[in-house]
Amino acid sequence: MVGSGFGGGVEGKQGRMRDVEQRLAQRWAAGRAADWIEKIDPADGSTVARVPVSSVDAVDAAVKAARAAAPGWARTPATLRSAALSAAALAVEHRADDLAWLTTREMGRPLREALAGVAAGVATLRQYAELGPVHRGRSLAGDPGASDLMVFEPRGVVAALTAWNDPVAVPCGVLGAALVTGNTAIFKPSERTPATGWLLADLLAEHLPEGVLVALAGDGQVGSALVARGVGVVAHVGSSATGRRIAKLAAQTGAKVLLENGGNDPLIVDEDVDPRWAAGQAATGAFANAGQLCVAVERIYVHERLAEAFLAELAARAGEIVLGSGLDEGTGMGPLVDRELRELVHEQVGEAVRTGARVLAGGWVPDGPGAFYPPTVLADCTDRMRIMREETFGPVAPVAVVGSFEEALARASAGEYGLAASVLTGSMAHAQQAWRELPAGTVKINNVFGGAPGGAAHPRGASGQGYGYGPELLDEFTATKVVHIEPAPA
Repeated sequence: MVGSGFGGGVEGKQGRMRDVEQRLAQRWAAGRAADWIEKIDPADGSTVARVPVSSVDAVDAAVKAARAAAPGWARTPATLRSAALSAAALAVEHRADDLAWLTTREMGRPLREALAGVAAGVATLRQYAELGPVHRGRSLAGDPGASDLMVFEPRGVVAALTAWNDPVAVPCGVLGAALVTGNTAIFKPSERTPATGWLLADLLAEHLPEGVLVALAGDGQVGSALVARGVGVVAHVGSSATGRRIAKLAAQTGAKVLLENGGNDPLIVDEDVDPRWAAGQAATGAFANAGQLCVAVERIYVHERLAEAFLAELAARAGEIVLGSGLDEGTGMGPLVDRELRELVHEQVGEAVRTGARVLAGGWVPDGPGAFYPPTVLADCTDRMRIMREETFGPVAPVAVVGSFEEALARASAGEYGLAASVLTGSMAHAQQAWRELPAGTVKINNVFGGAPGGAAHPRGASGQGYGYGPELLDEFTATKVVHIEPAPA
């Protein structure tokens, strides 16, 4: 069971955290590194961990180990691979407090939300542990005197490059699906959450044969070096710009590429909904995890008939959110992951204001330590503004007023991204029209974060390619072989 805390109050938590950090230091000090990354807590500026950047030799050694382990892991019965993944899931569950604490310290997410992220990762590992043994091929209707089969085989070594904004749940999905289908994996977590990634990899690898899961630490140069080594699959979750670079590198080696990248997800607010309820949905979609979600609400199109009431309520809700350290129980929203991201977010807000947007809430940089940025609501936004065209990845809700549902649908459909979209409407006809016409992998009607577990979608355009999650992700990590068998002549 996931524990409710470290025990012993604040001092107990701090002591347990120091133990984790000492283990990290001991493990990393044993290796050789030409460079180091000092990870800073975005709430108070204190040092969380000092992380070595994996050398070129370390990348080569990781690939060599994963390749050596691949044949044996591929031949391991699916039920045994499943059992190993189930044991790993239990280990992650037992260390949920440590993983959540590290997540909060590295990227600022409130502790209760970080715990929910760990729980989601555990559930995903267990889902793939169950799905792995029942992943099946097909028999084909051919000549009655022969046998024709379509069978799945692992692709070999998977390079898993994952983002920092959900540093447990996301890699659990990628690694769970890759490992249970018989692939070995090399995991490079984001340099913004390296300690969380290390602990997760350590917990998983403890229940796997040597070389089946290898972890690297470092920045984009380490990731590029790994992709250039010619692995079987590269699975990247992160920005669209990085995804494009990875796809270009992988094209030179022939690796299969899975990309879940950025989004500029629209929210349409139709004229027949309650503006207070709609504002609550918009606030949830735009401000959850300080807007640091690939499926966050990034731009809002609200019908002119309820725009005034909607904007007033949205601004009020933004003003009620309490900023603070993710370790404080009263915190409603933590900091952004670092000041670099805060500068980018504020730059987009400032540009929008200079070109005509009105600030109804937030829009300023707080004094003091950390990378805090207040929930921000902008009115009078146009599609020419970067805040409406590009991914912001911060707690900003830019709003444009439209005269009709058709106008909202057309404007929401524009742009290079196609990850997700949300629609709030009381009209079944509009709901049907929206999910059919919006060029996004996921469309949510009347709940910005609703959805059944196991859903798998194809991102569109700059948002990526390939299935993410669900049973279909098992197909992405396997290759199909057609087998035809006939008896030899007598």
